[in-house]
Amino acid sequence: MIKGKISPSMMCADFTELKQTLEVFERCGVEYLHLDIMDGHFVPNITLGESLIRQIRKITEIPFDYHLMITDPEMKIDWFDLREGDLMSVHYESTPHVQRAIGKIKDKGVKAGLALNPATPLNVLDYLACDIDFLLLMTVNPGFAGQKVVSQTLEKIRDARNYLDGNGNANVMIEVDGCVSYPNAKIMRENGADIFVGGTSSIFAPSTDLEQGLEALRAVIK
Repeated sequence: MIKGKISPSMMCADFTELKQTLEVFERCGVEYLHLDIMDGHFVPNITLGESLIRQIRKITEIPFDYHLMITDPEMKIDWFDLREGDLMSVHYESTPHVQRAIGKIKDKGVKAGLALNPATPLNVLDYLACDIDFLLLMTVNPGFAGQKVVSQTLEKIRDARNYLDGNGNANVMIEVDGCVSYPNAKIMRENGADIFVGGTSSIFAPSTDLEQGLEALRAVIK
């Protein structure tokens, strides 16, 4: 098992203190910045447009973890300034042309991921696992922060790890997104998760010191 990695959910950040927040992330060795791009169609919310993401890029060297929660993502991958070290995931449910989308991401020279909603079965990986670098498992239904974890998804993480390892894809990382609280993160790590999207259930919880929140999350995923 690789070292657990943290990917703070930037939709939960206070953008009036963005520069200070990114300085804390850099000081604490955060591995990625999780960028939720929502179109109000695939999910019932709109967040983090391309122009805002460009502004974030100007003030940090932390790699980006793009999570495209948009319809027909293969048509929009070129909108983004993808750089070496970045991740980008597309939802299986968002397009009939998943492999086309994954191929376009890989052509950009970054790691490509497949995201699955809580009720999407793992057998959709049968002809896709060999094409991806990581699997993003939604542990809530996507669209909003602050939701309760879908309890079945905790077991789904273990099932996914066993599936990948058993089918010659042990190199595929598992990312988890949704209600990644400290207790849930511990279970998720034990079940095989590698990358943890921290939001309002952990590092961005109200009245939580950001640096202490990161240290607490790091302690349960090491």
